[in-house]
Amino acid sequence: MFHTRFEELADSVRSCSYTSNEGSLTEQQALQKAQNALLQTRKGGGIVYVIGNGGSAGIASHFSNDLMKALQVPSQTFYDSNLLTCLSNDIGYQNVFSYPLEQLLKPHDLLVAISSSGKSPNILNACSVARTRGAPLITLSGFNSSNPLRTLGELNFWINRKDYGLVETAHFFLLHTIIDCWNKQVSDESKVLRNSPSR
Repeated sequence: MFHTRFEELADSVRSCSYTSNEGSLTEQQALQKAQNALLQTRKGGGIVYVIGNGGSAGIASHFSNDLMKALQVPSQTFYDSNLLTCLSNDIGYQNVFSYPLEQLLKPHDLLVAISSSGKSPNILNACSVARTRGAPLITLSGFNSSNPLRTLGELNFWINRKDYGLVETAHFFLLHTIIDCWNKQVSDESKVLRNSPSR
């Protein structure tokens, strides 16, 4: 069973569609575009906000941790229990991400929005704030190809599966790969500098 599931996961990652607001991208173009967005956010003194529900919230939190620790990119989620329950109770769960983003999001920030179905109202509302504020947006979704989240970002990752476990795990793999490739690139550049002959 584990071997079969692993093969299903590999196929899910291979099924990923990469798009921008200009059309389809190759895997390499998507990876480079993601790294460029993160780099521009760091250079501009911005913050990467990462949002998701349920399992996607765990993925968002992990990615946010990796951004800060591994890449030194400022990042934040909105998963403080007091904030979540306050906003849910007072203004509705559909606004738990959009409300704080309306207070905080600046054009030089970046929003990363994760939703397996691509239909979660609170995720879509948050993306509307990003578009209104002119902040870059990266989306990760799955399930139906017509899900509304899939076309909202400057960069979109869509997993062609309708299995929560596979879609969530594929999203986690993709985000980890962005981190790992950045680290490898920085490490390779450091080796080149160390081995360069002095002048």
